[in-house]
Amino acid sequence: MSTAARPERAPSRLSARTIVTYAIGSLGTGGYATLPGLVLTYFLTDNLGVAALAAGLIVTVAKVWDVIIDPLIGAASDRQLARTGSRRGFMVTGALMLPVFFALTFAVPPSWGPVASAICVLLAFLGTATAFSLFQVPYVALPAELTDGYDERTRLLGWRVVVLTAAILLFGAGGPMLRRATGDPVTGYLLMGIVAGVAIGIGMLIASRTARDAAARRASAGSATGTSIPESVEGSNPRNLREEYLSGFRALRRSAPFRALLGTFLLQALATGTMLAGAQYVARWVLGDESAVEILFVALVGPALIATPGWTAISKRVGKERSFLAASCLFLVASASIVVAIWMPGAWLYAAVAVSGIAYAGLQSLPMAMLPDVISHDERTSGPGQAGTFTGIWTAGETVGFALGATAVSLMLAATGYVSSVAGVESTQPSEAITGIVLSFSILPAVLMALSIIPLSRYRLRRSDIDAAAIPSP
Repeated sequence: MSTAARPERAPSRLSARTIVTYAIGSLGTGGYATLPGLVLTYFLTDNLGVAALAAGLIVTVAKVWDVIIDPLIGAASDRQLARTGSRRGFMVTGALMLPVFFALTFAVPPSWGPVASAICVLLAFLGTATAFSLFQVPYVALPAELTDGYDERTRLLGWRVVVLTAAILLFGAGGPMLRRATGDPVTGYLLMGIVAGVAIGIGMLIASRTARDAAARRASAGSATGTSIPESVEGSNPRNLREEYLSGFRALRRSAPFRALLGTFLLQALATGTMLAGAQYVARWVLGDESAVEILFVALVGPALIATPGWTAISKRVGKERSFLAASCLFLVASASIVVAIWMPGAWLYAAVAVSGIAYAGLQSLPMAMLPDVISHDERTSGPGQAGTFTGIWTAGETVGFALGATAVSLMLAATGYVSSVAGVESTQPSEAITGIVLSFSILPAVLMALSIIPLSRYRLRRSDIDAAAIPSP
């Protein structure tokens, strides 16, 4: 691989069309990240009669599959970029596949029995996860290729998170409403799966057009500087599976900022994943109303819609890394306070969730804006054309976090004696299970958030490092 430094160039300002088109992709990523995390475990335990531990295992296996394929998709996306000049092919394939598998995931009826139902859900969700990864890995790679600007990346990812939070609200509140629309849980889940799957696919398909903008900018920059993508990533020299994985580990080894940022984001995905997976249980068993899950999501996402531009403005003044630390501390305090619901459940819980929502906006936008900085920093010494390798590892880490979040909740439920049931059958829960639900929604994410601050403190990239790379040579 060439070790020549990338020629420096002035940062470009992104057009409004590019920002909007890219941001719409978060309609897909927000829907996929939210709805399965919110209702899939609950669908298995309280509609299909699958034991809580087995339900957690199903979600975990599907996410482990993501971890296996994401680095491979990242390396393959880099080769597609070198061969065709665009990452769009994988993104379109994922967008077309996902609606089918997403609908099939929620099409399984309780009459098939817990074992057969669990197997069918697992297979369908594996297909969904594969389709999503085909889109998500190249999608996350695009910001590093769309602009060199430190603040432009924050602007791009800030608007993406605005759409992401709106998507979380739309799917988090609208999904359960669709589920209840027919008055029958079986057909309700099917309706939810079809409508949500189509909406997710459309968002992905629209965002895939942004890959053309990245390709045009890359071609323009290449013709101006005489540079090209290194031969080592070109599709004419395919590598075996071992080499594909080793390329990701080499990226981790050589980039200390990437290790720090990934470690932080993984732990925070785990923290937010536990809250997401526990929300439905909190609504039903702590607040006493299954429909309260929509209010919980409004409380979480509503403030985030307003707070994202605020975090963007703060990062311009104090830097992304300091803003990220502030958001992490705010989330830690807000989530820890929810433990009081063990003794005093009530509507006050929505206020604590709303404060978490303000922090959550920063936890989403800031690390995603820092990732392109990490990639461009690596390109200065290792050469361009490896963004897919980085984002493949990144997406795998994010997947691990959210997967283990659902697993942690299911383990807590199993350990505290949670009673599973099938659709239409009423059940009661022991007090220990109610306590376990609250702990998984409060103390557990707070502890994980506290641990994430350790790797964040080791992140050393600053604005001056990124701006220096974007200033043209004299």
